[in-house]
Amino acid sequence: MMRTPEKTTFTIPSWLVWLAAFGFIFVGLGSTGILDNNEGLYAEIPREMLAAHDWRYWVIPHLNGLLYMEKPPLLYWLTALSFSLFGESEWSARAVPALSSLACVALLMWFGRAVKHPQAGRLAALMFVSGIGIAAMSRLLMFDMLLTVLLTAALMFAYRYVAEGQVRFVRWSYAFLALALLAKGFVALVLYGLVILGFTLAMHRAAPGFWRACGKWFEPRAMLIFFAIALPWHLAACLTEPVFAWFYCINEHVLRFLGKREPHDYYAGAWWYYLPRMAIYLFPWSFLLLCLFSRPERSDDCETIRLQRFLWLAWLVPLGFFSISLAKANYYLVAVMPFAAFHLAIAIEKRDFLKGWPSALPGLLIGAIALLLCVAVTARATEFKPAFSIPGLGQRAFLLWVFGGLAALAFGCAMTAWRKARVGVLAYLALPVWTGIALSLVLIAMAPLVSMRQVAHYLQSEQAGRKVYLYRNFEEKSSLPFYMQRPIPVIDARSNDLFWGNKLRSNDIVISEDQFEQRLHAQSDAVVVMDRQLEDFRTTRFFDRFKSMKRIGETTVFLN
Repeated sequence: MMRTPEKTTFTIPSWLVWLAAFGFIFVGLGSTGILDNNEGLYAEIPREMLAAHDWRYWVIPHLNGLLYMEKPPLLYWLTALSFSLFGESEWSARAVPALSSLACVALLMWFGRAVKHPQAGRLAALMFVSGIGIAAMSRLLMFDMLLTVLLTAALMFAYRYVAEGQVRFVRWSYAFLALALLAKGFVALVLYGLVILGFTLAMHRAAPGFWRACGKWFEPRAMLIFFAIALPWHLAACLTEPVFAWFYCINEHVLRFLGKREPHDYYAGAWWYYLPRMAIYLFPWSFLLLCLFSRPERSDDCETIRLQRFLWLAWLVPLGFFSISLAKANYYLVAVMPFAAFHLAIAIEKRDFLKGWPSALPGLLIGAIALLLCVAVTARATEFKPAFSIPGLGQRAFLLWVFGGLAALAFGCAMTAWRKARVGVLAYLALPVWTGIALSLVLIAMAPLVSMRQVAHYLQSEQAGRKVYLYRNFEEKSSLPFYMQRPIPVIDARSNDLFWGNKLRSNDIVISEDQFEQRLHAQSDAVVVMDRQLEDFRTTRFFDRFKSMKRIGETTVFLN
C-alpha cells in the first residue's frame, strides 16, 4: 500500500531564535559612539560612581558632578559593574540593555513552553528581538529594556501563580517586581497592579470570588521578599538627601504623569501618540497585527480563555496607561512589546502559521509601500542636501537604494512565504536585517552630529593641556564628560538635567558668563559650542579672547 505523504509541519528551531537574537543585539554593539542626550547621561553616571570612591554616589547618583535624583539606581549599578569588569567602552556601556533584551528572548521561549505553546513562544521571541524599535533599544543605554525584562518576568510568574497555584511563583514574581521598581521607579508597581487587578476582575466577576482572589496576592513571604529588595535603597536615599522623598515620589512620578513636573523636559502628545509608533517598533511583524482582531475558531477551554484574557491585558494596559499620561516618550513602548509579540504569535499559531497565500500579504503590502516611498523620494529630489552623504551616496541616492532594495526584498519574502511552507513567515526576518543595516549606516555617517567621541579625541590628543567648557547646552553634548572622563563645567547653562543638582548645591560646574570671564585670565581654555548657539556666543564679552577654532560636525571648539 502506498504511504500517504505526511503533512508539512511548520517548526522554528531554537538555534535560529538564538542566532537571530545574538545577531540583532550584539553585532556591532560598540561600533558607534555613545550618543548625546540620554545615552550620554546614563553612561556618565556609573562612570562617576566608580571614579568618586564615595558610597554616597551609589545611593544618590551624580551627573557631571551634580546630584541627579530623577531615576532609581539599578541600571547605573549594573553598568558600573560592567565597567569594572570590562573597562569603560561603548559596548560595555550597552551590555545591560543588550543582555536584558536577550533575557526577554529567553523569557518568551520559557513562557511558551509553560503555557503549552512552544512554537508560538519561539516565534514571539523572533518577532520581539527583530522588530526595528526593539533591536534599536537593545543597543542603547537606557532604562526601558531593563524595566521590560523585569516587569515581563514579574507578570509571567504572576500568571503561572494564577494558573498553577504554586506559591513559589508569586514569590519570584514579587522579587522581579522589586527589581523593576529599582530599575524605573513606581511606574513598575502601577503597571503590574493594573494588569493583575484587571486580570482578577476578568476571571472573577462575582464579588466574593474577586476578594478571595485578591487576598491570595498578599502572601507573607512574597511581600517580605519584595520589601527586602526594594526598601533599603529608598530608605538610604531619604536619609542621605532630605529633599529626595518629595523630589522622587511627587515631582518625578506624580507630577510627570500629570504633565506638571519641574523642569518640563518631556514631550506631550494625543492619546493615539503610540499607535503608529507600535507599527514601527514591531516592523515588519506589525503588518500581521490584524490577526489579533480577525475571528478565530471559538474555544471553550478554560486555560485558553484565561491565557487570552491575560495577554490582552498584559500589553493593552501599559499601552493605555502611557497613552493617557501627559508625558510621552517613544521608548516607553518597549515595555509593551514582549506580550504584544507573544499575543500576536499565539494568533498566528491558531491560523496554522499563515500557510499559503495569507503569508504573502505582509510582504506585498511592505513592497508596495516601499515603492511609493521611492516615488516620493524621486519627486522631492531638490529637498535633499548634497553635502550630507552616506557611504559615498547622497541622501536621495541612499534612500532610493534603501527603499528600492526593501521593495525587492519584500516581494521576494512574500513569494518565499507563500511557496515554501517550511519557511513561511520566517522569510520576513530578511526585512529587519536590511533595515538594520541601513539604519547602522545612517548612524555611522551621522557620528559627528550625534556623539562627542570625535570632539573628545581632538581635545585629548591635540589640546590636552586646556580646560574644557560647554556653552549652554549640556544634554545635547552629554557624551563629552564620559569621553573626557571628568565633569565638564557649563557656561550659562540651559540644562534641565542639571537643574536640580545646581539648585540644591553650590558648585563650580554651572557657572555664569562673568565667572568664566574671570577664569580666562589664568588658563588656556577650550569652549565647545553648538551651531545654534554660535550667534549668542559671538555676542559675549569674551568672544574676542579666542584666537582659533576647530569645527567638528555641528560643533565648534574655540581656543584662547
